[in-house]
Amino acid sequence: MSQPVWLITGVSNGFGLLLTLRALKAGHRVIGTLRNKAKHTAAIQQIEAAGGEVREMDMTESQESIHKKIKAVGRIDYLVNNAAYSTFGCLEQMSEKEVNLQIATNVFGPIYVIQGALEGMRARRSGLIVNISSIAAKDPLPANSLYAASKAALEAASESLLKEVSSFGISVLIVNPGAFRTNFLGQFQTSENPLPDDYKDTVVSATLQKFATADGTQVGDPDKGIERIFEIVTGQGMAGELKGKVNRLVIGEDALTRMKNNNDKLVHDFTTCEKIAKSTAFD
Repeated sequence: MSQPVWLITGVSNGFGLLLTLRALKAGHRVIGTLRNKAKHTAAIQQIEAAGGEVREMDMTESQESIHKKIKAVGRIDYLVNNAAYSTFGCLEQMSEKEVNLQIATNVFGPIYVIQGALEGMRARRSGLIVNISSIAAKDPLPANSLYAASKAALEAASESLLKEVSSFGISVLIVNPGAFRTNFLGQFQTSENPLPDDYKDTVVSATLQKFATADGTQVGDPDKGIERIFEIVTGQGMAGELKGKVNRLVIGEDALTRMKNNNDKLVHDFTTCEKIAKSTAFD
């Protein structure tokens, strides 16, 4: 492949910024998007100084608007849907606005981005779509139901999409990070509605307190995390050997442990229900 072209969403900080700089360091072309260029001049300066390009795109824009902006990029070899955020709190307290904004940003926006890139990928019979999910999609914690739901939806769409486009030479990769020391928790955001009294002194309030104080103590090194992502995308390095062999990359020992434990519960449930499952066909 000649100089690969990356399109990465959410490059103002965290994994998005680090992955952008890593790909640029490798001599690749990178177009990054963020919601408001005026608010992220430092990140933009870093990216542009390294040879990258930044364009403005809000993940809550209309389907038509996002399609137009993605198609204007031209060839995209690696599409990375990274832009996302979380509103913390119990499901009961979430306002209609918060529900709609969370799903629009974390589900609808990424879907529109993928749609905008697929026509060109199909025409070239090549392309890789990387959807950054979360361990929350596979092991949801209390006080994080809305974010977990959005990531689970993105994963389900990704798995179906892979079956739709693999015959065109297009691959889809889901990435499940654990807790990495980015600014994800540094931007800790709770519901605009108060937590109902019944949830105080419960697992919900305890988890909210844990999230609020965990920033800066996460075990995951973001530089190592994005290096593994870069490797599997490009087929180089430690994770490079997995390229084309797996449809999911789990990064972080905490994520691996939580996913294993949750899978054990799933296996227990469906094996326990086996007799019931087989009892519902016509005689």
